[in-house]
Amino acid sequence: MATIKKRGNSYLIRVSCGYDINGNHKEQSFTWIPDEGMSKRQIEKELNRQAVMFEEACNHGYKASAVKFQELAEEWFESYAKNTLRSTTYERMLQLKHRVYPAIGHLRIDKITARQLQGFVNSLAKEGASEKTGKALAPKTIRHNLSLISDVFSYAVRMDIVSENPCRKVVIPKGEIKEKPIYSQEEIAKLLTAINGEATKYRAFFFLIAYSGFRRSEMLGLEWKDIDFDNDIISVKRTSNYTAERGIYTDTTKTKRSKRVLKISPYIMGILKELKAEQEEEAIRLGDKWVETDRLFVKWNGEPMNNQTPYGWLKEFCEKNDMPFYGIHSFRHFAASALISSGLDVVTVSGALGHCNSGTTLNIYSQMFQTAQAKVAQAMDGAFSFLPQDTTR
Repeated sequence: MATIKKRGNSYLIRVSCGYDINGNHKEQSFTWIPDEGMSKRQIEKELNRQAVMFEEACNHGYKASAVKFQELAEEWFESYAKNTLRSTTYERMLQLKHRVYPAIGHLRIDKITARQLQGFVNSLAKEGASEKTGKALAPKTIRHNLSLISDVFSYAVRMDIVSENPCRKVVIPKGEIKEKPIYSQEEIAKLLTAINGEATKYRAFFFLIAYSGFRRSEMLGLEWKDIDFDNDIISVKRTSNYTAERGIYTDTTKTKRSKRVLKISPYIMGILKELKAEQEEEAIRLGDKWVETDRLFVKWNGEPMNNQTPYGWLKEFCEKNDMPFYGIHSFRHFAASALISSGLDVVTVSGALGHCNSGTTLNIYSQMFQTAQAKVAQAMDGAFSFLPQDTTR
C-alpha cells in the first residue's frame, strides 16, 4: 500500500516493490504538487487518486530507472532498430543522434518531460538550427528527430522502464511549407524530346519513370523477368537502395501495396526492348567481365546502377540544355498529377502509385484533387450555359 508524506507544498508518495535478490527492500517514489487554488477537500481527494494510480503503475512493472536516454537509445538501436527497420530508415535514425544526444542524451529517461521535449522541438524550428543552411529545419526533418525520441520511449514503455511516452504530447511547430515544383505537361514533353537523343538506358529510365510514377528505388530494382513484353506490363517486386554501410543492396518494396502491376505504353516498351538488346550485346562483348544481375538499369559491367547516377545525369543534362531541374522525385509527382487530372478516383491513383492507403495519397495530393474537382464544376457550368444567369427573384 502507498504511503504519503507531506513536504511543504508537495506530497511524497512511496510504494513498496518487494525485495531484490540480495534481500534489499525496493521502493518507488513519486512527488505530487497540488494546483494553486485547490481546496483541502480537493487536495485530499486528488492525492488519494494519485497514490492509487502510482501504486497500480508500480504493480504493473513501472521502474523509475536511472538509465540515461543515450544509453537506452543505443540499446534500442542494437537490439531493435538494427534488426527491424529498413536499412535506409536505420541509417537516417543514426544520423539524427548528433542533435538528439547533446540535447537530452545525458538526462534520465524517467525524468524527461513533455515540456523539455517541446522545448527541444521548438529549438529546431528556429533560425540557425540547420548547420548547412543556417535556417530553421523543415517540419519533416523535425518530425524525424521527434520520431527517434518517440521510438526510444516506446521501447522504454515496453521494457517497463517508464509508464508512458511523453512525445505524444509534443506538437511540431508549423513551419513554412514550400511547394515543390512539378514538371508541367509542356516541360515534360520538351525534356523527354531532348532525352530521346541520348543513350538508351537514360531514355528508358526517364520515359518510364515519367509514365509510371515509380519510385527511384523501384526503377533501379526492376529486373527483366518483371517485364511482360507480350502484354506491355511491368511488375514492381523489389527495390534497390544504398547506404554507406551496405553499399548497393536489394530490399523489399516500401509497403505491401507497393508491389503492383502497371500497364505501360507500347512506345516505352519498345525503348525497353532496345535496352535489352544492347545489354545482351554488351554482355557478349565483355565476356567474363560482365556481371549478370538481370537488372534493367546497370553500370558498364552489368552491376546494379548506383542510386545517385540518374540524379547526377539528369542534373548535368538539364544544366547543359538550359532546362529546369526539379529532381528525380518530381517525375513521380508529375505522373500523379496526370492521373488525377484525367479524373481517376483516389483509390485508383493510390494503387497506381503504390501508397500504403488512399489516405496517404490524399494527404500528399489533396490540392491536386481539389483542382481537378473544380475543373469538373467548371465543365458542368459550361454544359449548362443555356440556363438563365440571373438568380434574383
